[in-house]
Amino acid sequence: MALIIKNGTIYTASDSYRADILAEGEKITHIAGKITAGKGDEVIDASGLEIYPGAIDVHTHLDMPFMGTVTADDFESGTIAAACGGTTALIDFATPAKGQPLGDAIKLWHKKAGGKSAIDYGFHIAIIEFNERVASEIPALIKEGITSIKCFLAYKGALMINDGEFIQTLEVAKRHGALVSVHAENGEMLTYLAGKLVAEGKTGPEYHEASHPAIAEGEAVHRGAALAKLAGTPLYIVHTSCKEALDEIKIAMADQRVIFGETCPQYLLLSNKLYHGNGFEAAKWVMSPPLRDGENNQIMWNAVRDGFIKVIATDHCSFNFKGQKDAGISSFAKIPNGAPGIGDRVNLVYSYGVAQGKISRNKFAEVMSTNPAKIFGMFPKKGSIAIGSDADFTIIDPAKKGKISVKTSHHKVDYNSFEGFKLHGMNVMTVSRGRLIARDDKFLGAIDHGQYLKRNKFNPDEWSAQ
Repeated sequence: MALIIKNGTIYTASDSYRADILAEGEKITHIAGKITAGKGDEVIDASGLEIYPGAIDVHTHLDMPFMGTVTADDFESGTIAAACGGTTALIDFATPAKGQPLGDAIKLWHKKAGGKSAIDYGFHIAIIEFNERVASEIPALIKEGITSIKCFLAYKGALMINDGEFIQTLEVAKRHGALVSVHAENGEMLTYLAGKLVAEGKTGPEYHEASHPAIAEGEAVHRGAALAKLAGTPLYIVHTSCKEALDEIKIAMADQRVIFGETCPQYLLLSNKLYHGNGFEAAKWVMSPPLRDGENNQIMWNAVRDGFIKVIATDHCSFNFKGQKDAGISSFAKIPNGAPGIGDRVNLVYSYGVAQGKISRNKFAEVMSTNPAKIFGMFPKKGSIAIGSDADFTIIDPAKKGKISVKTSHHKVDYNSFEGFKLHGMNVMTVSRGRLIARDDKFLGAIDHGQYLKRNKFNPDEWSAQ
């Protein structure tokens, strides 16, 4: 049985047009002004609706041990929330323990995700130490389609690597065709400031922001970019939150270096005001980097519009307020860092970006789907509406209104970061590989529908002229 989507308007990163789409099996096989349905074909009437390439979230942490606990959302709840919110694929971070072989970590993440993912999924590998064993394991992972590596310049004593380890990672990645991404905050600054604040008795969650200043983020982006330049490699900066970091990305781009900036809805829409006047409830928004001020929200929107930020992901890393976040009741330094968002990204970015004229519909397709697919080795299988591509679609009703609430969220966590945000323009249908898996916020798919994405190697030549 084929799937036909009729009467909708298609938006890609480069085009906008009215057409019908025919999907046979899992692929797009025909796009035309009018396609006649055959007997037994499933037909979706998309009159008045906007059809985008399926949204891709390349920054998630599902079923991940961190700071003495495990994220509230596993692959089942996380991917159901993603599907209902219009996301058709994700890339999660497989994070090994110290001394654990990288291959063992990947096997564990396959076990976490296999048969328990409603949408397609891939993995990044986190490098939390670098030695000869780690170096020798990376080529095998790349052959398995794990073609991106994450390094942390923060979380001293846990995930952080030093500059020497970082540059060696960059060089191994360059030799074998992987892209390195970096959590850019100066771990030494953060450790010093947290210790100083706690010693002064400043232990409430409102001091988390003070222990993660913008200068620490800007410095780490500068240093990471400088080391990448020395190694002659591209670099991907995750969750960019502030002008200080963005300015360093702009400098690197002006120097003709291949560097990618990513941001998240929280850095576009939430401000540091949430840390003040909310008591311990401010712990809900303890994440790293922290929320910045409203001026930085607008700076980030402008950077998306102007092409300095290439991707909007979520950094979905959910912990319950009661039973997990409250481990830090005595000190902000003990609050598990992270917040939910995987199910809300599409609706938020459309409502507050597209509908309010901050970004175009084509830019929306670009940063939510096409760029993630291109950067991380999935294009044109993903991120495209073209013959031969996977039949993945995010279908939006620009007139539909709603409101974000933990009561209606599919996340398995006891609060929502964006509680009460009004929506104007919402995902109403999600199609994954030719199957309608969600409609009007109801999950219609199968929890074992998602397939592992074996991704292509990173090709810097495709990005030499950004």
